[in-house]
Amino acid sequence: MAAVNAWGWSARSLLLLLIATMSFSIRLFSVVKYESVIHEFDPYFNYRVTQFLTKNGFYNMWDWFDDRTWYPLGRVIGGTVYPGLIYTAGLMYQLLHFFNIPVHVQEVCVFTAPLFSAFCSLAAYGLVSECWDTGAGLAAAALIGMVPSYISRSVAGSYDNEGVAIFALVFTFYTFIKTVNSGSLRWGTINLLAYFYMVLSWGGYSFVINLIPIYCLACVVTGRLTARHYLAFAPLVFVGTLLAASIPVVGFNAVMMSEHFASFLVAAVMHAALAVRWVKALLPPRQFEYATRLVLLGGACGLAGLVLMMLGYVLRSPTFGWTGRSLTLLDPTYASRFVPIIASVSEHQPPSWPSYITDLHFAALLAPAGIMAAFRKLDNGSLFLVLYGITAVYFSGVMVRLMLVLAPAVCCLSGVAISDILTTLTSSLKAGYVSFQKSQRTSATGEASEDGGASTSDEPATPTPSKTPSGRKSKSGKPASSSDDKSSRTIYNSLFGWLSSESNPLPAPVAALGLLLMLGLMALYTIHCVGVSADMYSAPSIVLQSHRQDGSFYVFDDFREAYAWLRHNTHPETKVASWWDYGYQTTAMANRTVIVDNNTWNTSHIATVGRAMSSPEAKAWRIYRSLDVEYVFVVFGGMIGYSSDDINKFLWMVRIGGGVYPEIKEQDYIGEGGQYRIDSGASPTMLKSLMYKLSYHDFAPAAQRQFGMNGYDRVRNTQIGKTEVPLKYFEEVFTSEHWMMRIYRVRDQPNRDAAKPASRGGAKRKAARA
Repeated sequence: MAAVNAWGWSARSLLLLLIATMSFSIRLFSVVKYESVIHEFDPYFNYRVTQFLTKNGFYNMWDWFDDRTWYPLGRVIGGTVYPGLIYTAGLMYQLLHFFNIPVHVQEVCVFTAPLFSAFCSLAAYGLVSECWDTGAGLAAAALIGMVPSYISRSVAGSYDNEGVAIFALVFTFYTFIKTVNSGSLRWGTINLLAYFYMVLSWGGYSFVINLIPIYCLACVVTGRLTARHYLAFAPLVFVGTLLAASIPVVGFNAVMMSEHFASFLVAAVMHAALAVRWVKALLPPRQFEYATRLVLLGGACGLAGLVLMMLGYVLRSPTFGWTGRSLTLLDPTYASRFVPIIASVSEHQPPSWPSYITDLHFAALLAPAGIMAAFRKLDNGSLFLVLYGITAVYFSGVMVRLMLVLAPAVCCLSGVAISDILTTLTSSLKAGYVSFQKSQRTSATGEASEDGGASTSDEPATPTPSKTPSGRKSKSGKPASSSDDKSSRTIYNSLFGWLSSESNPLPAPVAALGLLLMLGLMALYTIHCVGVSADMYSAPSIVLQSHRQDGSFYVFDDFREAYAWLRHNTHPETKVASWWDYGYQTTAMANRTVIVDNNTWNTSHIATVGRAMSSPEAKAWRIYRSLDVEYVFVVFGGMIGYSSDDINKFLWMVRIGGGVYPEIKEQDYIGEGGQYRIDSGASPTMLKSLMYKLSYHDFAPAAQRQFGMNGYDRVRNTQIGKTEVPLKYFEEVFTSEHWMMRIYRVRDQPNRDAAKPASRGGAKRKAARA
């Protein structure tokens, strides 16, 4: 039997190794197709901090004051960053160099997320194995290793907090359920450390510290509460809160923000429930009834006082103790009405229905079946999966970014569904095969009896009992199976026993058809995930490409071209202004001081930049001069059709600026027909704004040469409303090859010759008109 268990353990280990390898490999398309480069915008800040950490040490990172961001305010890095990702990459870098493996820190950052996606698949296996069985765990591990929603934030080069936080999330849930099932203090300690790592890594830890209390409250209400629940939950609330408060970016928010109040309330309810159970075991029924009334009266008074104190504290805050992002989760319209800086981020918008199919594929359809299967069993583990799935579905419907939280839940529930479906189908096939063998033996026995009766009609046939290999007769008169057959069947059941259950068998043809359908769906899921990973989520935003007619690729490298120009052609102390989306990249790649960046902690500072972009040129010049800005750049896509340019983001600049400066009104930038326009129907305020001028300065003649139409914008598919766009207070110094990045110098004095057409000669800038 030990050999059989060893076979089963070895087979599962091999499958998990293959799944982990697949999870890592499917995320390498970005490196294979492009190069080893950091993606998106936020990862560049993490990369820059990791560089500082590897050069100056872990301790100095906490005290680092970054004077190259949010000029003139600066930023205290240690108190404003979740350091889990940065510490993880820094530790891996130090470990590799300890073993004399000379790897650049950028390579460590690029491959951190794929590595932790492999760890996440193993954590998903552990979670579902604890909640259901090992077969469902293997299915969940394979699904989460390939699910596109998770791939979108964990491809090679996506050096963002979610790259390690999703692993921490799943691993925290696994260790919690393991503690509940085992009642082990050792696993409770591991769960505590997993939660601490989750808090270190991502602000989404609030989902963990709210889902686990919801689960414990459900256990109290349904009468499932045991000492093992207390052992798992109490250290997480009390010691975990202390550990969370020790992280500077969290601090006293761990006990003062409304997001954490649910855990304290459920802890009090759990203590009361266990106290009632203990007192009930000590007192006779009549005395227990009197004690219950007394405790309920005192508890109601105490709870009322506590609630009044909490309400008094919460009502002092204009947001009732909740952060803007948390209120957006509770009220999806909150951000659009009160915090446009949150609503302006595309990943904070509600997802569309097609995005669920794109990011989850057939797992979105199997998850409800997994919930139904979990309800049928409904023990500690399955109840947790149900609550996890339901809460994750709600939050994902509020914000696209939280599809990341939904993906593990859907994969776990789909793993349960796949396990149950395959169990039913394979057991039905097995039952059909056994029934077929019985019918064959019955018919063969009948034919033998008829033949024997015809040949020995004078004497009755005397059956001869069969013998076992040891010479003993079996009770049934049938040959006994050999020990080798028994051993092989035992090994089979150890390896694949989770696939078979002989209850409620289906007709064999139906089971065979269903099995083929499931295998086909899983094959389609694999093909879809590989395609999405290769084409949709592997392209770095800093390097773009398009297909040529001959099938080859054309690469647009305008972003790095512009940042290199800033790095090599401006003074190291130069201040650069742009919209906040590009702040992290500018600081990391150009090594220049920026006014605002992607941290978005100071709305008024961002509103000042939005005000400058929305104002006429002279007023914008005065604003930038007051901020010591020397260069301004805009991202423009009208020449090549890049739709994520600043013109398409401009209304958000207006809204954010208008939220702080009432002089800016969105209605002033709306053209004819109540639409946002840049053509002949654009509003006069729009045509005078600095954003319009910096984007379309000298664009009309270039478009004439390129498209044969004066001032034709490929993104808006129209001719711009004002083709002559002279500049008096700003000077164009650089335009990238495909016009995507346009850099302007803020003049010391206005240009007196601004009314004259600007000359396109000389080497003032580098532009491509091909």
